[in-house]
Parts: sequence; structure tokens; C-alpha cells
Amino acid sequence: MALLDITIAQHARRATSPKARFSLMRALDVWRSRRALARLDSAALEDIGIDRARAVREAAKPIWDVPATWRQ
Repeated sequence: MALLDITIAQHARRATSPKARFSLMRALDVWRSRRALARLDSAALEDIGIDRARAVREAAKPIWDVPATWRQ
């Protein structure tokens, strides 16, 4: 039983580490950004130089599908 307690404690420390919290925050930021992109109207998309099809494709991506440079 003591080994199980240690494993649970180690997992809890990892889950609350600054790196884990940062990763979760970044994932939420990606999710929010993609939701906002999906809600933009045609004029706003034109302002940022993205067409509707590309915006829809980007908004449909899962939160873990980001450029490698974002994961550093």
C-alpha cells in the first residue's frame, strides 16, 4: 500500500507542476483562439488575411495540433 501512496503522491506533484499548469493554460488558449476564429465574420477574416475555408479548417483542429514552435 505504501508504494501505491508514493505513486499517487508523485503523480499529484507532476500534475500540479508549473510546466503542467502552463501546458494546460496553453491548450485552453489554443481552444479559445480557435473558437474565436470560428466566430469571425467575413469582413474580420478579410482584415486578417484568412479566407473562410482556412478559418474553418483551423478551428476544427484539436487543441494538441499546434506548430512545433508553440510546444517549446
